[in-house]
Amino acid sequence: MNADEDVENVMWQGRFITAKTRGKWEYVSRARGIKAGVILAVEDDHVLIVEQYRVPLGANCIELPAGLIGDHEEGEDTLTSAARELEEETGYRADRLEIVGEFFSSPGMVSESFSLVRAHGLTKVSDGGGVDGENIIVHRVALPDLPRFVQSKRDEGCAVDVKLLMLPGMLF
Repeated sequence: MNADEDVENVMWQGRFITAKTRGKWEYVSRARGIKAGVILAVEDDHVLIVEQYRVPLGANCIELPAGLIGDHEEGEDTLTSAARELEEETGYRADRLEIVGEFFSSPGMVSESFSLVRAHGLTKVSDGGGVDGENIIVHRVALPDLPRFVQSKRDEGCAVDVKLLMLPGMLF
């Protein structure tokens, strides 16, 4: 790598994302060091899936519950954020949360990572649905029905988040 390829240039920065270049590469990152947490909530042979409209896709998307860490309160830790997001989005509270690891979903274009958090001991405490007009639809899907569920959502025109592919390997 030559000196020009080692210099990172900020082309544009918004509240949540930053567009950057480094050499010939163009990519985006989260602004202000914000990270994401994705929650794997599986219990009683069912998984919690959320569906919400995603502006960049122009369509509803089915995905695991998730949220930004530190976007509400500076210094908020991953597990506190995951607990808050799980309850806001799905209406379920976990007795225990554990960090499974850090992952990158599209490393050729986005430097963002997410922490995968496993939720244990789920209790339904509200309807969920998110905050501020998120209009999240909560699906509690039996694991054996997951392939049919995903296909039916595709048939309806929903996008499918790639993180759902992790489910078979993360369930045991």
